[in-house]
Amino acid sequence: MYLRGNKWTMNRRTRRPPFWRLALLVVLIGAALYVNQVVVPATPPLFVPTETPTLSPESFINQAEEFYASGKISQAIKAYGEAIYSDPTNPANYVALARLQVIEGDYEAAITNSQNALLKNPNNPLAHAVMGWALGFQQKYGEAEVEIKKALALDPNNPLAYAYLAEILVNQGDYNLYDRAAEASKKALQLGPNLMEVHRARGIVLLNTQNLEEARQEFQTALSINKNIPDLNLYLGITYKSLGDYNQAQEALLAAYALNPTDTVALTELSRAFFGDGRFPQAAQYAEEAVKVNPTDPRLYGNLGIIYYKQEKFDQAINTLKFAVKGGTVEDGTLVEGLPLDYGRIEEYYWYYGFALARSNRCAEAVPIFQALLTGVPNDEIAVYNATEGLAICQDNLRNPAPETGTPEASESPEADMTPTP
Repeated sequence: MYLRGNKWTMNRRTRRPPFWRLALLVVLIGAALYVNQVVVPATPPLFVPTETPTLSPESFINQAEEFYASGKISQAIKAYGEAIYSDPTNPANYVALARLQVIEGDYEAAITNSQNALLKNPNNPLAHAVMGWALGFQQKYGEAEVEIKKALALDPNNPLAYAYLAEILVNQGDYNLYDRAAEASKKALQLGPNLMEVHRARGIVLLNTQNLEEARQEFQTALSINKNIPDLNLYLGITYKSLGDYNQAQEALLAAYALNPTDTVALTELSRAFFGDGRFPQAAQYAEEAVKVNPTDPRLYGNLGIIYYKQEKFDQAINTLKFAVKGGTVEDGTLVEGLPLDYGRIEEYYWYYGFALARSNRCAEAVPIFQALLTGVPNDEIAVYNATEGLAICQDNLRNPAPETGTPEASESPEADMTPTP
């Protein structure tokens, strides 16, 4: 049979191919099998990233400890988080992370990680102690003490539990608890003389009980263990300020500010250290920075307003103190809630506000402020004196409308009351 258009026929005889072609075909088939079975499995897929070696939990822990020693608390926290991700079964890492989160002020996270540690080991005394420490900063003092008691029941000689208990007690501001706080801090010092938190707690107790020279020594000892903890520099600066050593106070507070530039407490105390030294422009600089960091805090406006008053910038003082006393809306739309009149530093914002108004011949606004002081804080002699003086200035303004040349000086309230030596 023939196919049209082609010379090839069904009955055409096929010639045998030469032997070398068969050999070549066998070689090619063998090569293909080798590539498929050996080369392809050993070759990484295209466009798929290669795996990188995973660091061990110990490596992350070492990193965290190095960061902590250099004052890089945020990086240390992140490294402990990596250690936990690498090995989520080790309760010690959760506790170490929680301790740093308390120092940084992230109390909710510290409580969560303390609870995580207790899920792994319900009888971990340090986890209970750190949870109590964090709860104390949330003003949950009853719950805090319960956790400390659990810690001490599991480990009666745990120095950190006693140190945290001392802080929990003294931070309540109840003088009746100061003796217990002092005893707890002494016990902590006896059991753990080389621990930073122990000297920190003892220093805080001594500072609050106005044993200032001893407090200074404790904070300096704590700083010799780790000089890069912002709070320790802050407490040392406050102690020097209370001692009247403003140069040393400024140095310590500048160190605290450098380690944590967004801490409004450090900024405020730094402004007060310059204020106490009569260096009002520097005081205003740091007070203004504090307001920028947290523009919703009325106390920061009060602090700044007093400095403006001392600089005789009465219009600025009025506009700033108004936010502390009455509240209002800042130019950028930020809402500030005013502080109800109360004893302590708040009453100072009120009388300086009244004096600034009186000095600007705005007695219609100043008189209600002074009257509020007389009726609202009648047991504070300084507040009553200043209110009486303010009313006298306004009466004199009515008799003599011409602007005064002098600046009325408000009496200062003491920084803290003396309490029994622990």
